[in-house]
Amino acid sequence: MLAASLQFTISAAIIILAGSFLTKYADAIAEVTGLGRLLIGSILLAATTSLPELTVDISAVRQGHVDLAVGDLLGSSLMNLLILALLDLSSRSRGKMLSKQAAAHALSGSLSVALTALVGVGLFTGRALEAYSWWGISPVVLLVGIAYVFGVRLVYLDQRIAAQSEAASEPAVAASTSHLTLRHALLGFGACAIVIVIAGPYLADAGGQIAELSGLGSTFVGTTLVALCTSLPELVSMLAALRIGAVDLAIGNVFGSNAFNMVLLLPLDLIEAKPLLAVVSRDHIITCLAAILGTQVVIMGQLYRVEARVHLIEPDAWLVIAIVITAFALVYYL
Repeated sequence: MLAASLQFTISAAIIILAGSFLTKYADAIAEVTGLGRLLIGSILLAATTSLPELTVDISAVRQGHVDLAVGDLLGSSLMNLLILALLDLSSRSRGKMLSKQAAAHALSGSLSVALTALVGVGLFTGRALEAYSWWGISPVVLLVGIAYVFGVRLVYLDQRIAAQSEAASEPAVAASTSHLTLRHALLGFGACAIVIVIAGPYLADAGGQIAELSGLGSTFVGTTLVALCTSLPELVSMLAALRIGAVDLAIGNVFGSNAFNMVLLLPLDLIEAKPLLAVVSRDHIITCLAAILGTQVVIMGQLYRVEARVHLIEPDAWLVIAIVITAFALVYYL
């Protein structure tokens, strides 16, 4: 127990340090390239902070813990929403915490909702569609991968159009204020990503060892403790983004990570001998529905225009927290 706790603490400290620098480099890349924080946060930063889920869940599937792996991916989406809600409550800024690009964030959030809904359908019909699998891969999982590609392209085109509109209305654009070159930012980002990928499995492995002493089921442990461990890079990245005022980077990271988590089912399905969604518990549908509800609440909170806010009084954030806690309680009960 002591060794596992020490491993957990050291791994968490390494991820916190790497995650802080990761966000700074991602912000520099967004500024130097002109792609924007929302796009970089939704794709580049989201994919990088989701890599611990991939390494941990591949190991879990190879060991036969498929429910642990799927529970981690879906539970990470809930954890990301919970982190976002808590950060929203702690924000002291006037008006809503989210930026004026609420419509663009809503587009990215809608993509994560659509992909999560597809996974929910796949969980419900997994056994019935097992005969229609291709090379042992669930047809719904393949559909999720295709939908992600088209969805990301849609977000990219939307940001390109928005950037062109801003350039047309404001021809005199200020020069980049970043002191980093693109090469320096990319190298730093890559180094931090490698550190997170290496430290992530050690963190989740230590969490799994601690969780085994409780005797809880793999679905619940994957959805809660392991998901919390693998969501630590998102937490650190969002905190660092808010600290430097890059709110778009933080919000884009949440929605992008939740969408990318669904795509990670594809490599897991390639490793699993049988169609993945046909062998896992249907209890994961609860997590899917909770993630969809929570994301929709966040999207509505973005689109709703509020003139002022009171610290710690944010109905949409409290509703997201209630949804996540209720989902964890239902999974535990089942």
